[in-house]
Amino acid sequence: MKLTVFLLLEATPAWLALSREERSQIADPAMADAFARPGLSCRYFDAEAFHARISDVAMIEADSPQDYYFAIELLRDSDLIARGYFRMVEIVPAYEDGFRAYEAARDAA
Repeated sequence: MKLTVFLLLEATPAWLALSREERSQIADPAMADAFARPGLSCRYFDAEAFHARISDVAMIEADSPQDYYFAIELLRDSDLIARGYFRMVEIVPAYEDGFRAYEAARDAA
């Protein structure tokens, strides 16, 4: 089963004070380094207009927990997190239709 993780992020005032060009110069290489690998994908959602604390949601899909873990280590080492531009507020791991996979495996046994 593919692991899906919802990473709930909060943009800090330091991030918001940067120009949009500066933000791209920081975010683009950080995201590419962390998620441009086989077995990983990342979709990014803006939430700041709808939530007071969560500004962004990253939906990460990984073929294995190790793939996910290594991507997060790279992300934490990047300027996005290490310099305090974003805070990781919540990490929500999930399996899409996990109950169906469980029932199919149970019924096959």
